[in-house]
Amino acid sequence: MSLCVLLALGGALAACSGDAKKAEDVNPNIFPTDYKREILNTLTPLFEDPNYVHDAGITEPVLRSTGQDQRYTVCVRSNSRSASHLYTGVKERIGYFYGGHLNQLIEASQGQCAGAAYQPWPELEKYCAGKACS
Repeated sequence: MSLCVLLALGGALAACSGDAKKAEDVNPNIFPTDYKREILNTLTPLFEDPNYVHDAGITEPVLRSTGQDQRYTVCVRSNSRSASHLYTGVKERIGYFYGGHLNQLIEASQGQCAGAAYQPWPELEKYCAGKACS
């Protein structure tokens, strides 16, 4: 019976070490090719009213220093509506990517997206959460 326990324990340890090896093998700075879709899917649920967004803009992914590491980041700006359908003002967010996928999307602090080369983002402005949008 102790041989079965040792074999099971050995298998479990081998599985754990294999997962750690896979995590180490991931290149954290793979260019995020589907970044707009990933940000759209993450951002719209954060809005109280995701319909009729104005002033939407997005930047191309840029490799930038984040502490001691470098990561691809994308800046996003938008003016969404509150639950009472009033516009809340333009807000900037910054998305961090790891391994080519969105890892974090947070409100940008003052100056974090300063000088960003925003491009119009009509996909966000045309987004409709299943309601009768025109």
